[in-house]
Amino acid sequence: MNNFRSLQLLNKYSDDDIAVGCHILNTAGIKTRLNGENLVLDFDVVNMKYIENQQNKTKELLANVLDELLKIRSFSSANGKIVFKSFNKDKKVSGKKENKEKRLGYESFKKHFAKNNNDIPNQFVNKIHCANSLVLLQQFPDNCIDLILTSPPYNFGINYNNSNDVNVWDNYFETLFAIFSECVRVLKDGGRIIVNIQPLFSDYVPSHHLISNFFIQQGLIWKGEIIWEKNNYNCKYCTWGSWQSPSSPYLKYSWEFIEIFCKNTLKKEGNKEDIDITADEFKKWVYGKWSIAPERKMKDYKHDAMFPEELAKRAIKLFSYQNDAVLDPFNGAGTTTKVARLLGRRFIGIDIDSSYCETAENRLRETDSLFNQEEN
Repeated sequence: MNNFRSLQLLNKYSDDDIAVGCHILNTAGIKTRLNGENLVLDFDVVNMKYIENQQNKTKELLANVLDELLKIRSFSSANGKIVFKSFNKDKKVSGKKENKEKRLGYESFKKHFAKNNNDIPNQFVNKIHCANSLVLLQQFPDNCIDLILTSPPYNFGINYNNSNDVNVWDNYFETLFAIFSECVRVLKDGGRIIVNIQPLFSDYVPSHHLISNFFIQQGLIWKGEIIWEKNNYNCKYCTWGSWQSPSSPYLKYSWEFIEIFCKNTLKKEGNKEDIDITADEFKKWVYGKWSIAPERKMKDYKHDAMFPEELAKRAIKLFSYQNDAVLDPFNGAGTTTKVARLLGRRFIGIDIDSSYCETAENRLRETDSLFNQEEN
């Protein structure tokens, strides 16, 4: 129990004494458990008066508990209770709400976009589009997409089929930001855009920061950043830079970044009936570090840079409702569209490479065949 202190007393009392004592201690705010011959007490706040007022044969046990409690000096007392400090709790700041209002927070950067949402025309929905994203997105109405989940080319020199992934950085960002500008336009009021990106550390260009700065300049709200830990420890032993010298050591990274932005507001409206995330999933996934193994079937899909289905699943369930419209303007081999389909979302996938679009279509057909088998 990470937020609680613990102490142990020798179990030298009768079972009856312990049973009664444990009942009293539980009521007083102490959780009790037996560990071998020890009575283990977990606590954070203790009602001392409740213990002192007991008059029964467990008095010795309770007195010993109080003696042990009072040996711990990192506490304060009020209204007959002992409140223990915890290093796992956030430090309290006085006037927190007032200070936040003074700083203005994201209100300092956000722009006010139109709030009236539009439907995405059926001609675009639940389809893979082999097209230039910039050209096709210009045909979409304003405020029609609930969630954009994508991972653009990283400018690494990765072997994509029909596109060049080595560009002068200015040209790369000019092309990318033109597409992202359209993404901002088509995003609904309250919609989210999620970008998975890994900087080219060897070029010392922090593309994740530059992309984030672009969206902030556009007036979106920074919702947060997730570290995708790939547990790819082999990267630690390939390039050292200035070996055993402070001249120019090369830093190693076994993770990528997932940047999340919102349009107009942090809160997205939706029907409770369309929420499909479980309590356990929610508690686990709001922690801003996701340990997920990389995609293992990239060779099968003939694509060298794919995020895994588990990443798409978490992002879609955590940030959208069922039947929402999910767009990937760099759809590649179709991970976003496949997972969106599996999770009951409407999807739009765009990619300029016809072979990737074919792969994405095949994955959708495999998904539909699974649905048919389950129905039968």
